[in-house]
Amino acid sequence: MTALPRSDARPVTAALLALCLLSAPALAEEVGTVGVDWIGNDILIEALPDPDVPGVTCHLAYFERSTLDRLVQGNWFEDPSNSSIACRQTGPITLGDVARGSEGEEIFSERQSLLLKTLSITRIYDEANNTLIYLAHAREVTEGSAKMSISTVPLWQAAPAP
Repeated sequence: MTALPRSDARPVTAALLALCLLSAPALAEEVGTVGVDWIGNDILIEALPDPDVPGVTCHLAYFERSTLDRLVQGNWFEDPSNSSIACRQTGPITLGDVARGSEGEEIFSERQSLLLKTLSITRIYDEANNTLIYLAHAREVTEGSAKMSISTVPLWQAAPAP
């Protein structure tokens, strides 16, 4: 494999970065931080409005390792897969153009390691029960993670999409 000359690599890198930013799911806003020990490990809490269903907000809590913990543990590039999610109606719900398949669609992702692990939220529409299901889980390249958390939002009075 031949490496690109340095002058040719910059447009390719910029194009890949732009593609990643354009295809990125919704952005979360940090709303809380709880220190859990004396070495600086924290639990972060983020608010994530569903980008396709106005009126639904999810709160995601996950663990963030400190620099000292990374030094002691020897694993610099990874945070644990543990997470928790709670989603609620926070306004009038309008069910937009959401995926109807059983695999749902990813609405949020955030890196938990340099390359191999991502914390994701997948939304699944349970049409038979008129409910949105939100699943927080880790995506790993080599070994899947069984750590997950689930939350549901019933759509009793959801307005149909325009």
